[in-house]
This record gives sequence, structure tokens and C-alpha cells, in this order.
Amino acid sequence: MIKKCLFPVAGYGTRFLPATKSMPKEMLPVVNKPLVQYGVEESLEAGLTEIGFVTGRGKRAIEDHFDVSYELEHQIAGTDKEAYLTSIREVMAQCTFSFTRQREMRGLGDAILNGRRLVGDEPFAVVLSDDLCVKDGEMDGVLKQMVGLFKQFRCSIVAIQEVPDDQIHKFGVIGGEQIKQGIYQVNHMVEKPKKEDAPSNLAIIGRYILTPDIFEILENTPPGKNGEIQLTDALLTQAKSGCVIGYKFKGKRFDCGSVDGFVDATSYVYKNLYSQK
Repeated sequence: MIKKCLFPVAGYGTRFLPATKSMPKEMLPVVNKPLVQYGVEESLEAGLTEIGFVTGRGKRAIEDHFDVSYELEHQIAGTDKEAYLTSIREVMAQCTFSFTRQREMRGLGDAILNGRRLVGDEPFAVVLSDDLCVKDGEMDGVLKQMVGLFKQFRCSIVAIQEVPDDQIHKFGVIGGEQIKQGIYQVNHMVEKPKKEDAPSNLAIIGRYILTPDIFEILENTPPGKNGEIQLTDALLTQAKSGCVIGYKFKGKRFDCGSVDGFVDATSYVYKNLYSQK
């Protein structure tokens, strides 16, 4: 029912300068795989095989990563090093990839609007690669959980988690009524509020399922916080006229847009996932 997943990857990654001066932040490796590949693998697990990227200047490495490297593969063919390419070959075999550019950095809402030509008139998922989500035990990944929820509610869904008061200003924050355990009907949203202005401590993280009417709403959404077109503003409009669900997902999430979160993610993946292979 949902087959497409959009990756907005046009941002500069300034918190990781100078490393990201010439390398996309989405290509930063957590142990032996770039962040963006973890996101694509999560999409694939959820049955989303049509992957779209909204890129920008200096992001060609992402496109190259999901393509064949003939010279490299020729050099390591028949050696034990060939096994290192297994995971990316599996992703490439099962997914299709398309790309478009966001010419100006005008916010997440604008990036998603640019992805309309890749998505068309159907529901789709959005993954922000900065947020690395890993399974907690044997349960499904976050996107697979959300796809299951979409089959029930058939409306836009945002992944949420509780955050400390001193972190609230970094997120979009929802307010709403809990209709089931961990599931909220959203009636309010604020982008990066002060603690005293936040409707709750439930922050939106980088996993969404959006219905296609979001595009028309985004077209009519004026610039908001920082002069950017905010997805949160469009989702609030959608919530007032229809239904938006906040889902307190099961699993672990690391903010790999920050140095501390990136180091924590690398340590966790190495100790709990990589070293067990």
C-alpha cells in the first residue's frame, strides 16, 4: 500500500565541519555503513522499495553509493573483501532510486515539496538520516511499525518520543489526546518552542508517513520559524482539517546530527550489532 520513501538529504551538516565540507553528512559512517544506508535498509524492511532523494550541490556521493562501482568491484572480485559489499548489493537489488534537487535551503517543508515529482499522488514515508533508529530486540523497525499503523488510521503519522525539558527547543513538539497506548491524535504542533511554550514533552523525530494532500498544503504554507517552510506548520493545518497521529515508537533513536549522538550511535552499533556478526 505504501511503496515510496523520501529522503531529504540537501542539508549542509554544519555541525560536522570540516568533515562535511566536501562529504555529505548522510555519508558519515556509523562503524562500516553510512547513515543513509541504515535509513534505506529500514525502509526496505517496511516494504518501501521506491526510494527518492531530494539532494543538493555536493551530494553526488549519495547517488554513487547506491550504484555499481565497476573499478572497485573488479579489483576485489574473488577476494574475501568482496563480502563487505553484501549489504549494499542487497539494497541495490531490491530498491529503485530516483533523485531531484532542492536548489535553495528553504526548510524541510520545501524539501518535501520538491520531492513531489518523485512521489506522485500517493501516501509515502519520509526518513531524516540524521536520526538513526535501531530495533530494540526482535521487534520491527520504526518505519515498519508506522506502516502497520497507517493501515489502521489511513492518515499522516509522525514518530514521537519524550525528551527532557532542556532539549525541547531543538524539536517540533506535538500536543494531543492519547487515544490508545502510545498513540495520540494531534491537535497542536509547535516548531522548536521554548520550554514554557511547548504543548508537551513529546518531540517529533525524523520518521513520517504523509498523505499526498500534504503537498497542496505545503504550497500554501508561508515561511515560519527561521524564514523556512516548516513541515510542522503544514502538518498542523492537516491536523485541523483531518487527522494526524503521533506515535510513540518502540526502539532506540540516536541524534546523529550532533557529535555526541553520533559517537553514542557508533558505540552502540559496534557493541550490539557489528561485533555480534
